Amino acid sequence: MPLPVIAAVLLGAALHAGWNTVLKGASNHHLETASLLLGAGLIALLALPFLPPIAPAAYPWVGSSALLHILYFTLLASAYRSGDLGHAYPLMRGTPPLLLALTAPLYGEPLSLLRWLAISVISLGILGFAWPGGVSSLKRMSHGRTTRLALLNAVVITAYTLNDGLGARRSGSAFAYTLATFLFTALPYLPLHTGMRWSRWRLHFHPSRLGLGLLAGGMSVASYGLALWAMSRAPIAPVAALRESAILFGLVFARLFLAEPIGWQRGLCGMLIFGGVCLLRLV
Repeated sequence: MPLPVIAAVLLGAALHAGWNTVLKGASNHHLETASLLLGAGLIALLALPFLPPIAPAAYPWVGSSALLHILYFTLLASAYRSGDLGHAYPLMRGTPPLLLALTAPLYGEPLSLLRWLAISVISLGILGFAWPGGVSSLKRMSHGRTTRLALLNAVVITAYTLNDGLGARRSGSAFAYTLATFLFTALPYLPLHTGMRWSRWRLHFHPSRLGLGLLAGGMSVASYGLALWAMSRAPIAPVAALRESAILFGLVFARLFLAEPIGWQRGLCGMLIFGGVCLLRLV
């Protein structure tokens, strides 16, 4: 995989982990998600007039992406309200690369053995973060509801990643496609999850909340734009796997800002992910 693509995806991964940490640290995850999307929507409104318009062939892909992202953000907020970032985040991000690799022949991008190996190593390393207590922790399934929400959202992530990877290629501009997707996600999500109560809307327009929403929204837009740009220049499944190395950033952020523990087992998982990333550089 070309070095500029790897660098762009890793930068996006750090940004992705950053806004997930902001969301997890919120007291009301649905309202904080709405603030993020409000910020992203405002950024899209300001930036889209200065970018090339997306090709009409990509319009259906933008529409389906918006629907999938509404479901994604809803499940994301529910999972973070239910359990730890350190448990939900690895499940949501470690499963999609495997699903994309399994379905790769169906969308015309069959993988070599080495790419399969690299994706599998990265995914297994990510999934290992979800159960720092090892097999005994897995058997207890003490995070049952969080696990179910995270795995359901992993399927949604797989669907929108494939949809947007293919849609961005048809759009003519990956960044314009990204902004359009966030704009059409924010428009229905905000009234859906804040209702028509002015007291809730007023919270979002408070300078501190709006500033946080713009920060998280900007990080989310930049992260996803970099990923879609990479998918327009490289196969979808390996880029998706590389993007999910965000777990390494996410666990560091969770330790620094949310005081969530990181044990030696997660250190071993981190080494697996790093090995998979190095292998992707070679294929």
